[in-house]
Amino acid sequence: QIQLVESGGGLVQSGGSLTLSCVGSDRTFTSFAIGWFRQAPGKEREFVSGISWGSDTKIYADSVNGRFTISRDNAKRTLYLQMNSLKPEDTGVYYCAADYSIVVGRHASGYEYWGQGTQVTVSS
Repeated sequence: QIQLVESGGGLVQSGGSLTLSCVGSDRTFTSFAIGWFRQAPGKEREFVSGISWGSDTKIYADSVNGRFTISRDNAKRTLYLQMNSLKPEDTGVYYCAADYSIVVGRHASGYEYWGQGTQVTVSS
């Protein structure tokens, strides 16, 4: 079982940037596809971005494509989400999740392990 810990959230003005990090507890982190999801108050959790274990596949939700960049450093067991041009609608709790699969997916049900989340608030 792998544990995931997110960090880097905070309060930022519209148009600003933040970088989220997610650290895995175990070296098996390198074998997992990892995704970022977010959940705004009163809304369902939604997919943001995902990356395959070898970083050869990166996928994004349409709402963040071109503004967010996902990356990972397997030597550091760390996943990153660089978020630029933030908008108030990007506000929410951001979660990283791991799926022991060679395929990176968009559905939360496909991810077995979840972090506890980090809050991102974008003010207008």
